[in-house]
Amino acid sequence: MMTIGAYYESFSTQLQALYSKNECGIITDWVFESAASISRSDLLLKATQELSFITIDELNIALQQLLHHKPIQYVLGEAWFYKMKLKVNEHVLIPRPETEELVELIIKNYELKIKDSLSVLDIGTGSGCIPVALKKNLPLATITGVDISAEALLVAKENAVSQKTEINFCQLNFLEEQQWNHLSTYDIIVSNPPYIPINEMEQLDKNVTAFEPPAALFVPDENPLLFYEKIAAFAKTHLNSGGKIFVEVHEAYAKEVAALFSATYTSVEIKKDFSGKERMVTACY
Repeated sequence: MMTIGAYYESFSTQLQALYSKNECGIITDWVFESAASISRSDLLLKATQELSFITIDELNIALQQLLHHKPIQYVLGEAWFYKMKLKVNEHVLIPRPETEELVELIIKNYELKIKDSLSVLDIGTGSGCIPVALKKNLPLATITGVDISAEALLVAKENAVSQKTEINFCQLNFLEEQQWNHLSTYDIIVSNPPYIPINEMEQLDKNVTAFEPPAALFVPDENPLLFYEKIAAFAKTHLNSGGKIFVEVHEAYAKEVAALFSATYTSVEIKKDFSGKERMVTACY
């Protein structure tokens, strides 16, 4: 048998082959809390207590997955986003801090209109993190999330239910313009679409390329603005007067996306994320 303290040290040390010492501590804490119900305070109080064989087996399974580059969020089946614990699996992207900033930007734009009944469309909803976070903070809004993946929508629906939010989800291929007839008009159109050119794949970490859904990440090298072109065209007939577009973008293409929207829309702005990168573009109609 092994004590909680000894196994914790062993677990964290083995992860140092892939992560920094600080990251190892954070990941180990998260695994012990989620997979074994052992909190950081438990660790301090019960370091000499022996672990059961069942718990050791569960922790070993998680460790082996982590050592094969599987993201911690997929190992545990959960991710934190905007103070919510959401379900995730390999059918959806792991929510990123930059996307939290996109949500924050929308909420700040509309927090004074919280009593208004806004209509919102999220294109490429994935885990549903954007619409669920918006609904919790703009409770009177009517929110729709669309995605091409039926598997992703199952995850999104589970997250909406677990967070006690009512979201309309719809499966469609947004790139096929004839499917736009299934959609209404909206005050807010938001999207964190695929925007990484395929030729940048080799620059990404293995835990991204080996596990996260490629269709949610990559666009053809010859047309990196593919989704923004479609969003700009769609919004001409589906964005209400006075409505606004909010999109997350590749930092290398922010100016090009802004120029694309400027051909049709007004008050086009590029917004920087917390690290100073140009990662969001907004436009008014």
